[in-house]
Amino acid sequence: MKDRWGRTIDYLRLSLTDRCNLRCRYCMPDDVESVGHDAVLRYEEMMVVCQASLTLGIDRFKITGGEPFVRRGAVDFMRALKGLDGVRSVTVTTNGMLLEKALPDLVDLGIDGINISLDTLDAEQYHRLTGGGDLSVVVSALQAAVKAGVNVKVNAVLLAATRNQILNLAKFAQNMAVDVRFIELMPIGFGTTLAGLTRQECLDILYRAYPDLAATDEVRGNGPADYYKSRKLCGRIGFIAANTHAFCAACNRLRLTSTGFLKPCLCYDEGVDLRAIIRSGRPADEMHQALVAAIRQAVYEKPAKHCFGDQPDISEHKTMNQIGG
Repeated sequence: MKDRWGRTIDYLRLSLTDRCNLRCRYCMPDDVESVGHDAVLRYEEMMVVCQASLTLGIDRFKITGGEPFVRRGAVDFMRALKGLDGVRSVTVTTNGMLLEKALPDLVDLGIDGINISLDTLDAEQYHRLTGGGDLSVVVSALQAAVKAGVNVKVNAVLLAATRNQILNLAKFAQNMAVDVRFIELMPIGFGTTLAGLTRQECLDILYRAYPDLAATDEVRGNGPADYYKSRKLCGRIGFIAANTHAFCAACNRLRLTSTGFLKPCLCYDEGVDLRAIIRSGRPADEMHQALVAAIRQAVYEKPAKHCFGDQPDISEHKTMNQIGG
């Protein structure tokens, strides 16, 4: 469906959990508390949200967290979601620590893509940034996913501390059919406490190794990334640069937190409480209609643009794991 600004909204980012097995500095450091078990939507409750979304033409789903694979039954939920009539794609974003074990089942269910969060290839730095992660486990899972023929993307947040890792990460796209996307640090939650790099600063570094790097209009995913190609690359280099190159005019997504709060925009603490509708005790048909109406309302209220350039106007103060990646 279209929002009041004429944008087609067809993409839902669905957080299975706010919990994670890592403690990345910009997301959920050690002192972040998880929400209670009863506050999190059950899988069957998430499924009715997806069914209502499909009614409105929202047919692309990204599974996120926290870390989705720390929640028992995550793969079974993805399989069931993939099997719904009308679903165009189901993809997942993961830190990769638990991916290799889940990979055979993901391949079997026909997962449409796996995004792996990976900010550095320095093992010691990775361990420090993630609060204890094992880089070798993630790289092994990435290689296994590529070997299995899955569409793989690497998501690297642009941190000042990892400037010297940009070319190392780009080599994934050079050596394999993998897209490496560099993401400007979001000024949300603990992201406000770290120094980031801009897309242009990253490009300046990449041009040294890939002087023929050129923009391409290829569509390579569900979201806002724009991509660059080079004769030296098997994959592509992508950028998600919400701070310096806002893509609001083409934004096509909603976010559902693990607690059932539907957010039209990452920047604002505004949205619709779908959990209250789901747990209202209404008959199934009435609940479906109420969910459709609530999702339509959220789409209608989607703002024209974010305000990341005006920090005092940002009303979202939750951490990224609480929001849903």
